[in-house]
Amino acid sequence: MFPNTQLKWTLLLLALFLVSARGCNVGFERKNKICVDTDECATPNLCGDHALCFNTNGSYYCICNEGFNSTTPNFTATMGECWDINECIEKTHNCPSDMECVNTIGSYNCVCRNGYRLLRTDSRCDDINECSDPDVCGRNAQCFNKPGSYSCKCHHGYSNYGNNQSKCIEMSCDAFELESDTEDVPVKLKNLLSLLSSSCESMRKPNGSRLTGEQLLENVFTSTDELLSDGNMAAGEMLSQFLDAMENSMRLIGPQLRAPVTRMETHNTFAEVTVMKSQTPPSGRVTLSTDSALFSTSWETVVGKSYPGFAFAALVSYKDLNSSSDLLHKMRSEKSDDKERSVTYQLNSEVVTAVVSNTETKQLSEPVMLVFTHVEERAESEDVVYSCVYWDEAQGAWSGRGCERAESNSTHTVCSCSHLSSFAVLMALYPVQDSFDLVLITRVGLVLSLVCLFLCILTFKFCRSIQGTRTSIHLHLSICLFIADLVFLCGISSTHNQVACAIVAGLLHFFFLSAFCWMLLEGVQLYRMVVLVFHTTLKHLHMYLVGYGVPLVIVIISAIAFPKGYGTDRHCWLSLDRYFIWSFFAPVCIVVVLNSFVFIITVWKLAEKFSSLNPDLSKLRNIRGFTVTAVAQMCVLGGMWVFGCFLFQQEGTQVALYLFTILNSLQGALIFIMHCLLSKPVRDEYCKLISRICSLKEKKYSEFSTNQSSNSQQPLRSSPTTGESKI
Repeated sequence: MFPNTQLKWTLLLLALFLVSARGCNVGFERKNKICVDTDECATPNLCGDHALCFNTNGSYYCICNEGFNSTTPNFTATMGECWDINECIEKTHNCPSDMECVNTIGSYNCVCRNGYRLLRTDSRCDDINECSDPDVCGRNAQCFNKPGSYSCKCHHGYSNYGNNQSKCIEMSCDAFELESDTEDVPVKLKNLLSLLSSSCESMRKPNGSRLTGEQLLENVFTSTDELLSDGNMAAGEMLSQFLDAMENSMRLIGPQLRAPVTRMETHNTFAEVTVMKSQTPPSGRVTLSTDSALFSTSWETVVGKSYPGFAFAALVSYKDLNSSSDLLHKMRSEKSDDKERSVTYQLNSEVVTAVVSNTETKQLSEPVMLVFTHVEERAESEDVVYSCVYWDEAQGAWSGRGCERAESNSTHTVCSCSHLSSFAVLMALYPVQDSFDLVLITRVGLVLSLVCLFLCILTFKFCRSIQGTRTSIHLHLSICLFIADLVFLCGISSTHNQVACAIVAGLLHFFFLSAFCWMLLEGVQLYRMVVLVFHTTLKHLHMYLVGYGVPLVIVIISAIAFPKGYGTDRHCWLSLDRYFIWSFFAPVCIVVVLNSFVFIITVWKLAEKFSSLNPDLSKLRNIRGFTVTAVAQMCVLGGMWVFGCFLFQQEGTQVALYLFTILNSLQGALIFIMHCLLSKPVRDEYCKLISRICSLKEKKYSEFSTNQSSNSQQPLRSSPTTGESKI
């Protein structure tokens, strides 16, 4: 037995040695060579804020406090945490039926519903009589108490816009009534004002039936689309009536909208309206945006001095609302410098209307901010300046008073305005001052062209060897271009006198059109010479009717249709308004197309005749030369007006100016070179004329020499009175 007992003690001592060498188990710590349990719960907040910690031998566990729960029962800090139990949702509360549950962290409260108050005697809720406060509905309404609520019934002529718990304010429908003289007002604008007037009158009646705010907004925008599609809003009075009607309509519709934010877009309009309904006035910033503008202000500005229980702000943009040039020109009265510089204006943004419930918006204590998107992306430069404007109904024009431009780039302009109205961004286009070298090229080139055309006129008129139909055509073509260039040189910049400028523009219109008509006659003559017979001619009466009659008819019709189209702020030329410039470019394009067609047929027929068995080579070569010169002439004159199309636009570039000037200078020289210097009969006539002049000079010189020699011999002869001998 002894050996076994000794073996057990040996094994026990060995186990104790191994344990002491290895250390204590998890959850224990070694103290005085003995492993004792660790109290994990001594660590602060080990289980979190909403749980209790319980220590165990070698471990611990957590239990959630009352009102909290965990997905893992008896969890540890590494397994989960306690979540608040929402007794109001779980319906584990004990609130009476006349109270409502309000959840709190770890518990809940039973409070009275809105419109009720707690009685201290029996802890029950009793209805609050809001009508006991005489100011709850104001003096213009009758208050009716209801269980938990109340309603205000407005007196006749007052309304709270369907907000039954708001104060009633006076309703005035005079803004929707037309003036006595309504003959010039569009029918659709009358219908729009009639719709708004009837809706306003129904609001004045306590029990009047009316459309909802959303229905009324849709009807108004449908009528607005029809008005803008007709394009009758360009005149100042019409524009004032339309914008005033839109502002008053938003004051009528805005408070009736039920949603906090309402957006509506139609074909020609885009609007965003925000409404706040509460017992206390709202605060903070309010921002509205459409597809083309952004409007930002404070709720304090929107509310103003009085708060009836609701407030709204609206932003409306119009996509097809343009202003006539006459209204834009009135901006000059505010800027005297622009009068002298002949500045032109155009709107470069969509027109927007900003409306708030505050009626006192003529002078705001805090300016509002508007951000506009440019219709045409164009950066500011020496000749382009942006400004913020509003529609001044009193003046019937756009005005910049009270609006400042805060920032601007090629795509957007930020405006700061101290009042509310209808706004837009105005783009001022300042004329580019022509450089000295361009003016020099213009004057020298036109003088050269006039000299060459004058020589052409003398040649075609007095050179007998080249007389014929084509020569007559060239003569009148040179006369038209000579007069046009002379008028252009002397009067193209005479914009200080409107009447004189209009006359200059009319003369340029007539003579340049006449030049193209004579070019058309030259093409017709070439066609008749090739296709019909070689010696065919055009009657002079017919040529005069086409060369001078057709341009005269076009100018007369244009002047009757749009008299103000002759003369612009920059040049004495045709205006770009109402596409009036096409009264010149359309006939020019027609002539160029017809001549191109005629020349193609002419060249084709010439090729056939050259390939025939017995061609008349001399005549065919002459016609070929005629055709080549006619095509070159058309290319120079037609190409000149391709660049001239850009010259008279506001954004005309310097490249177009130089090319137009150079080609305009070359046209006279080109006609002189092609039809005079390159023509052998004309050269022969020039040689004969030069030889005659030279022979005349020689004859005069020989006569002068003979006279001098005879005079020198007379003193050597004897005088009969003196009796001297003669040698």
